Order: sequence, then structure tokens, then C-alpha cells
Amino acid sequence: MADEHYDTIVIGASQGGRFLPVELAQAGRRVALVERGQLGGVCVNIGCTPTKTMVASARLAHQARRAAEYGVQIGPVSVDLAAVRERKRAMVAGARENYVSRLARDGLDLIEGEAHFTGPKSVEVASTDGGRRQISAPVIVIDTGARPKPLAIPGADQVPVLDSTSIMELDQLPEHLIIVGGGYIGLEFGQMFRRFGSEVTIVQHAAHLLTREDEDVSDEVAALLRDDGITVSTSSTPVRVEPTAGGRLRLTVRTNDGERQLEGSHLLSAIGRIPNTEALTPEVAGIRLDDHGFVEVDEYLNTTVPGVYAMGDVTPGPAFTHSSYDDYRILHANLIGHEKASTRDRTVPYTVFIDPQLGRVGMTEREARANGHVIRVAKLPMSAVIRAIETGETRGFMKAVVDADNGQILGCAVLGSEGGEIMTMIQVAMLGKLTHTAMADAIFTHPLLAEGLNTLFTMFT
Repeated sequence: MADEHYDTIVIGASQGGRFLPVELAQAGRRVALVERGQLGGVCVNIGCTPTKTMVASARLAHQARRAAEYGVQIGPVSVDLAAVRERKRAMVAGARENYVSRLARDGLDLIEGEAHFTGPKSVEVASTDGGRRQISAPVIVIDTGARPKPLAIPGADQVPVLDSTSIMELDQLPEHLIIVGGGYIGLEFGQMFRRFGSEVTIVQHAAHLLTREDEDVSDEVAALLRDDGITVSTSSTPVRVEPTAGGRLRLTVRTNDGERQLEGSHLLSAIGRIPNTEALTPEVAGIRLDDHGFVEVDEYLNTTVPGVYAMGDVTPGPAFTHSSYDDYRILHANLIGHEKASTRDRTVPYTVFIDPQLGRVGMTEREARANGHVIRVAKLPMSAVIRAIETGETRGFMKAVVDADNGQILGCAVLGSEGGEIMTMIQVAMLGKLTHTAMADAIFTHPLLAEGLNTLFTMFT
């Protein structure tokens, strides 16, 4: 098998890997982009774009049902899940086509197939057309992403188990959707399908949802979901599942009070994601993985093999599109600009797209105390924010943590209408090293949600 030599090989086209090969080709490199699945990566095909499209449909249904509260009469509301799915598919197709149009670059060779290492700088690709190609390069970038972690309990192979990809292809509403997992994926789908019209139960093994958050935040999220009619069962560990009559299923969970049985029509596993590294045979190249199968990297995204890098969800750390895109920024700067950009000290925000949104950046109260900070904490209910009152979106609260010695903002959680957008304002303040006093004294347009930041940070003065 003849060896084809490139300047750079990029394996996978997730968020960062979508753009890096194009930029490298524009810089005059001969680049091979290897992709075994759909072009565009997770975000475009099965992540951000489709899920947030469906979240928008669910929110509209919810708002329509509340129309009478605003003096608007519109009649009964129903959801056509097949139509929601088709809108989602159209949105994904448009985003994917937009990306594919960028690949027409001189020097960029798209190879569709499964790649595995045959040495530190060589890769064999089993092409989708049945052939095999041996390629090599002095620089290789791994961006193979991650996939839903399968539910590994007795009986899981005897019933249909949905994941975050397959649930978006349903064309009929589940009568009763049971969700295993209380992280952001489980919560977003749980509220979405409740608003579509399904009965929903969320089963969480830990004592709280969203375990990275402070307990007051996760408890408020649970209260919001229960207010929406969702059953939230914490401290509940699934032990087995079995089919029952009529194509339904029974999930047995272990609780502090003994075993309970939950019966439903559909089961969604939202217990996390695992890296796509097995097929790569990284051990052949000498690439070290951590105990969970993620590719180990340093602050410059170097793997244990010089010249081989990894980026995005296949590495340890937060599995967010924006952190993957920042990995692209780092590799672009270092491989093309010959800089020394790194991940050191970067702060990764995130938003949970429930309604109201939860925006988070920086340290939680718990983390700040654990890191030895002397802190001050302020909380402002959204019911005290004028804009939230006017729009009828008063659920949730804003919470900020500041350093008691120098007034620096250490972190925040904004659980409220447009919580992600409000959180981003605080993130910008943190990047600019503004103190809580500067935020308290700032003039924000009245009446915007952001005006609540005046009140929140005045609580520290």
C-alpha cells in the first residue's frame, strides 16, 4: 500500500476540526481531513443546532399555553412532533451545507472513512467506499469528539434505550418519558418533552441535579422543573429495566427508602459521554489516554507524541462547543502563527438551555471556599427585577461570588430569563477585572434584565 504524504492530517471534524484544516490549507499546507461520519461535527449535526432548534419549539408551545396570562386568547395548543423534527432537520441541513461549502480549498483533501494509527505519524483509513489508504504527516490533530455513554444496567439490551441523538428523530410524542441522568442534557430534553406534552420523570443518582453547581442553584432548578410538572427523583440509582405489556417498560431504582419501580413508554439515557478513541488505536502511536479513555494533552494541546495534538471533546475537560472552538484558536495560533497560545487560566462559561436559562461562569460558592478565598455572596431573585416582572418571567435568581479582600468577581450563576446573556455580561466584567463596585455604579438601560446587575452588585456595597 503506497504511502501518501501530507503536511497535516486532521482526524475528525468536530467544532475545532471543522475550521482548522481549512485555515491550514489557506496557509499553503497540504492537508488531509478524515471524517467517518457526517461533515460539520457534533454541534451542527446532533448537538447545539438541532437541540436548540427543538428547545425553541418547546418554548413557543409553553408561551402559547400561557397566552391568557397576557390577555391573549389563542385556543388549545398541540404539538406536531413530526413537524418539529422536520424543522430541526432543515436547520441542520442548512448548517451542514454551509460548512461543506468551505471545504472547496486547494490543498485540502477530504477522506471519508475510519482512521487508525499505524505509527506515531502514520494513519490508515478504511474508506467508506471499501478501499484503504495509508497516509502520513509530521503534524496530526485528533478531533474525533465523543458520543453518548450507553446505559449499562441489567435489561438495557432488552428494551429500546434512546440517547441524545435518537430522541430527536421521534415523530410521535412519548406518553411517559423516563430520563436517567440529571445533567444539562437530561434537563434540556426533559423540559422540552414535557412542554411538547409528554409526562416526564428524571432519575438522578446524586442527591442534587447539576452536581457541579451549588446546592441552592440545583435545588432551584429542581423546583422549576417540578413547577413545570416534571417528576424529579434524586438519590435514585437505576438497577434494572425490563419490558412490560404493550411495548412499555419498567425501571427499578434504588432509593434511600428502598427500591421503587417506574413505568413508562420511553427511556432516555443521559448519563454522560465517552470519547471516540477506541478505533484510533492510539496505543500503536504511543499516545497516552487517561483512565476514562480521553486523550491526555498539555496546555498547548500536545499529546504524549511530539507533533500530535488533540482538541475538543476527545480531551478531558468541559465538553462544550465554545471550548472546542477555543482549542481551534490555540492550534491556529501555534501551528500557523508560530505563537505559544495555551489553555492556561482560561475560564469556560456555559449555559443550560432550560427555561429560564442557567448561565454559569467562574467559581461556584463551594469552589471559592475550597480554594481558600474569603468571599462575599449576593443573591437577587428575578422577582425583584423590573423587566422580569413586566414580561412575566420571574422564576429563578442571580447569584454572584466576590473576593472579600479586593472586590474581584470570582463567579456567578444566573438562573433567569436570558440567563446566559446576562452571565456573559458578568464574564466580560471578569475579563476586564472590574470590581463589584464598578458593576454597582454602572448605568444599564432601563428596563432591561441587565439592570438587575446594578441591584445585585449594590448588595456588596
